[in-house]
Amino acid sequence: MPRSSLSLSLLSLALAGGLTACAQQPAQPPAPQVSLSDELVMATVWMQSSGEYAALSHQAFNLARMNLDRALSAPGTSGQRPPAIVVDVDETVLDNSPYEAWLIANDENYASDSWHQWVEKASAVPMPGAKPFLDYAASRGVEIFYVTNRRDSEADATLRNLQRVGFPDADGEHLLPRSDSSDKTPRRQRVSQSHWVVLLMGDNLGDFSAGFDRDTAAARRAAVNAQADAFGSRYIMLPNPAYGAWEEAIYGGDWSLSDEEKSRARRNHLEVWGGPAGE
Repeated sequence: MPRSSLSLSLLSLALAGGLTACAQQPAQPPAPQVSLSDELVMATVWMQSSGEYAALSHQAFNLARMNLDRALSAPGTSGQRPPAIVVDVDETVLDNSPYEAWLIANDENYASDSWHQWVEKASAVPMPGAKPFLDYAASRGVEIFYVTNRRDSEADATLRNLQRVGFPDADGEHLLPRSDSSDKTPRRQRVSQSHWVVLLMGDNLGDFSAGFDRDTAAARRAAVNAQADAFGSRYIMLPNPAYGAWEEAIYGGDWSLSDEEKSRARRNHLEVWGGPAGE
């Protein structure tokens, strides 16, 4: 066989063998896609279904009532400015878990547009124990101020919701929404200039003091431990495992991370058991 014919034959065999080998290689499965909304499932189911969540909410408002009575009956308080309570709105007095459930059902992440549409429905229901407590506080002559980070543009819908569920002081004077900054300090100060703020209630550390606004989860926890005596007395915290500034701290304050990076950051904050001995 001529050299050129032999070379062509060998080349053909090599190519055929290579193609066969490629054909025999199993296809690599695509990398699984991270779904942050799926990671909301357990938190949202717990909030919507568990008796424990309802119990913690009732417990918070029962504790608030006890501390309110104690503060109002303390000697020397009769000459104070008019008493007031400052409450957050979302996951403090109104339950927005159906919005979280919608995110899960539609594999969506939080977005201002979908949130705004939820707010406009004005269909959130009271947190367990919220209405009896707020009604009781109003019966004691205590004004309720709703300091929320809902936007100014959502004030009317928020008032409709507060009024629909029958909360006291649901008017423009007592609703203090967000304008530019999410820092609630100036709005709390505005209330304290004219009123004696007896209690603050919220589901986020920023509902109580800007001093808790730290860049890392560890720093936030250290700040809480430094003011441990305030919780359960002047500060009444409600549970919220679904969202909050605690999540931002896990991301190092960087909301621009991809879903994969956010999921990895969450897992990196787990303190993992080393496993059974011998493994």
